[in-house]
Amino acid sequence: MDLARRLAAFAHADLYVVITEAFCAGRTSLTVLDQVLAAGVKIVQLREKDLADRPLFELALEYRWRTEAAGALLIIDDRVDIALAAGADGVHLGQTDLPVAAARRIGPDLIVGASSHGLEEALAAQDAGAGYVNIGPIFPTATKPNAVVLGVEAIPRLTPHLTIPWSTMGGINVGNIAQVVARGARHPAVMSAVTAAADVMAAARALREMIIS
Repeated sequence: MDLARRLAAFAHADLYVVITEAFCAGRTSLTVLDQVLAAGVKIVQLREKDLADRPLFELALEYRWRTEAAGALLIIDDRVDIALAAGADGVHLGQTDLPVAAARRIGPDLIVGASSHGLEEALAAQDAGAGYVNIGPIFPTATKPNAVVLGVEAIPRLTPHLTIPWSTMGGINVGNIAQVVARGARHPAVMSAVTAAADVMAAARALREMIIS
């Protein structure tokens, strides 16, 4: 799939689910992935920062097979090389990862997403060729306990300056997702609100319904 088709698929998707096995409540990440895809989620990020290259690559291949069969986009956290080797649709980069412009040169057909914690970082990523930027953390989150929480008002403060798609992340769950949706979020990103839920499929469906309703 080329970049234009991938970006079009991103634009038409809704809930963005990030999966890390440590936040899967004792289940394997593949078990959670299957339930996420069964709920109709069309953007999935594989986020395993501590796996060695070979097991990460093998896991990414399994994610690619399952996401492709479900018609979902697969984004790999941090690793442009793994994303390309596994045939993923994109890579998500933090502020200390490979620069967006470099990732764009290496993988011209990859969606390159970038984390941003303020307007300056968001605009820099956009100018460097990012396919989307993620704004967060919006609420306190266990995945980044020391991060500065932006709050929901950061969304209308930052997003009017963006000309590319954007997502929001950080502590979003069924109790507060309406706050980000009301401020224009079309691709709220979540982790434990879905992956640690007792019923993963039901949790993902409930969140999707709140986005698209």
